[in-house]
Amino acid sequence: MGLDVAVTGIGVVSALGPTPAELVDRLIAGDLGIQETPWTIDDPGQFEFWAPVCDFEPPGWMAGKLDGIDPFARHAGGAVIAALADAGLASLDPLRTGIVVGSAKTGTQTLERAQFDVERQGRTAAAPKLMIMVWPNMAAAQIAMQWQLHGPCLTLSTACASSLDALGTGARMIASGQVDVVLAGGTEGGLAHGVGDDGFVPASAYSRYGYGMGAAVTDPRRACLPFDVDRGGMVMGEGSGMFVLESAEHAERRGARVHAWVQGWGTSCEAYHPSTPNPSGEWERLAMSLAAAEAGVEPRQIDVLAAHATGTPKGDTAEIAAINTFFAEGSPSVMSVKGTLGHPAGAAGALALAAAIEGMHRGLVVPTGGTTRPEPSIDFDLVLGAPRTRDIGWLQANAFGFGGQNASLVLSSHRHEE
Repeated sequence: MGLDVAVTGIGVVSALGPTPAELVDRLIAGDLGIQETPWTIDDPGQFEFWAPVCDFEPPGWMAGKLDGIDPFARHAGGAVIAALADAGLASLDPLRTGIVVGSAKTGTQTLERAQFDVERQGRTAAAPKLMIMVWPNMAAAQIAMQWQLHGPCLTLSTACASSLDALGTGARMIASGQVDVVLAGGTEGGLAHGVGDDGFVPASAYSRYGYGMGAAVTDPRRACLPFDVDRGGMVMGEGSGMFVLESAEHAERRGARVHAWVQGWGTSCEAYHPSTPNPSGEWERLAMSLAAAEAGVEPRQIDVLAAHATGTPKGDTAEIAAINTFFAEGSPSVMSVKGTLGHPAGAAGALALAAAIEGMHRGLVVPTGGTTRPEPSIDFDLVLGAPRTRDIGWLQANAFGFGGQNASLVLSSHRHEE
């Protein structure tokens, strides 16, 4: 049992730093990646929040090409470069390397901006390369072109479960013998793209508040409160988390350092409602169970859970039920990064996993930022305020998305056979 796929490289682009180490340092410090949106700063009585990536420089190989590369693909490219450097991989076999990138929104905001420009300036305002910027597969395609990779090149869009599904798919590719290496993870971008003084506001941001997904607060530290009784909504974010996955044999041959081992992946569908999970949490629990079963681990053995925990009343309620029942005979330390990092949609699971793996190396669990009054129905150890010291042999990560898309991944600090 167990996939035994090595994680040898991790790269991140986030609202709280460009490395897993800095991300964890800032999560522990309580630094806030959430800020007010540009279009409400000078609008009295209006407060909306997001968590953009502010200090990202596109990788050098994108120079001269930015008019054809959307921010979601730029973020993925930057994270892949960091992951490969972390893995110490200077070359990739073009036929034995796969790519699996997950994304939910892809180039949505660039498309919204383009429509805004066309309606005001006419058809010539449309960027000639608009289609190759915004189509969902372009992050994976740009990576393939840069490294001249001719193997599997896949894009997954399972809403906010996208990145964990991408990692699970990549791990299965390796376990099946199809490839030796996979570049896998998730990416989102474009939050700050094109927002200026001309009145542009992305329709997707307005619709989110109209749909009741945003909290009516004025304090950014109260905008997203995972598992808190006062939770009222999520804060959209962006960024990317990309991982180098390798077969055990490939990693051993080159003497690679291994961060963790992907052991199990579970995926399920609610088939319940476009945005609301089944309140019982039974289908989220199924994804968690499938991941643990493939890993060959009992729930009571899991030390840390990186929860999805969006801070929405209905979403958190279902996940609390799933965690309570799945871990009825044990209590892992549970963390969520969204109270300070925001919700990077299709990249959410990958960024939370990067923080969890960094914490595993340090023997700690990062606190759940923002949350001060945990929901009374919680039966598990929710880490609040300060990091929790803990020896971590097994960790699990959840990512649940619109459309009832559920994904869960189980990793270990050791090979399953050891």
